Amino acid sequence: MIFTPGLQARFWLIALALLIAALWILKPILLPFMAGMAIAYFLNPVVDKLTSRNIPRWLGAMMVLAGFTLVIVLIVLLIGPMLESQIGALINALPDYVEKARDHLIPWIENRLANFTPEDAQKIRDAAGNAAGNAAGIAGKALQNIITDSLALIDIMALAIITPVVAFYLMRDWPSVVEAIDSFIPRRHYVVVKEQLAEIDTSLSGFVRGQALVCLALGLVYSLGLTIVGLQYGAAIGVVAGVLSFIPYVGTGFCWIASIILALVQFDNMGRIGMVIGVLLLGHVLEAYVLTPRLVGKRVGLHPVWILFALIAGVRLMGFVGVLIAVPTAAVIGVLTRFAVGRYKKSSLYKDPLAPHKQ
Repeated sequence: MIFTPGLQARFWLIALALLIAALWILKPILLPFMAGMAIAYFLNPVVDKLTSRNIPRWLGAMMVLAGFTLVIVLIVLLIGPMLESQIGALINALPDYVEKARDHLIPWIENRLANFTPEDAQKIRDAAGNAAGNAAGIAGKALQNIITDSLALIDIMALAIITPVVAFYLMRDWPSVVEAIDSFIPRRHYVVVKEQLAEIDTSLSGFVRGQALVCLALGLVYSLGLTIVGLQYGAAIGVVAGVLSFIPYVGTGFCWIASIILALVQFDNMGRIGMVIGVLLLGHVLEAYVLTPRLVGKRVGLHPVWILFALIAGVRLMGFVGVLIAVPTAAVIGVLTRFAVGRYKKSSLYKDPLAPHKQ
């Protein structure tokens, strides 16, 4: 049977729809497998280097995975107690902070309300009460969703066992997996497909590995800087901000909001608050003009807004699994979109057939 271009397009669209449907149906059990794939993709270049030095691939995969696990355990052992103590102390101090903030805010609000008529002031109070009720309802629903998701992932031991097993076998069999995928590429479009796969790999690897280094650097800068200027719980804020920095704008936004709120509550002079803002500005300048351009670079081809949209859509559609596949999906769509736009601009749909041709 000879497939016309129309039949080929229909075949691949049906295959894509079936793949999306399978991912949607299997999403409750995909987390350890997606996590293992992400770890294998991240660590595979190290395994390749060990293999090039005549180390058996299975041994190289085991060594790399053991080293990665050791690093994670050491980080947890070193940072975990500090985070636990600071977050616990912050939770215990929250009532005092709320009371102090209320003592400052209530007189300010009452002074502002004194400028309104009693009817307008009552309307403002009613609107504020309704907004607070809505916010409480949203927070309660979010907490319920968190609890539900946590119960769905309560079997953490299974996750801890399956993920490294998947990562090990993928790293060990990576050449075979690549060869199998290569064998399924239609021969008629082999060169074009391979070029686009290479673009996807460059875009994805550049973002994932570069952004991981950005997160590490920002976590260190914010933690050390906020601690040096005397902000309580600054180390915990810096670590959390560094982790959240994998999502563009989110980590920086969290660090600014949390640090400034705590600085306003803890410090009575503008000099100390200015020092906190100075640390935040330093982190922002380093991220925007040094870390991201050097470690991620323009070759990634993924705009931060596009990445942010992809991550939010992934969380909304598939939860934490969506977070793991959001950036790869964004990279694939970005590369294919640029390819499609390039083909479109070379086609008669874009060019004016009546325009004179350049010699």
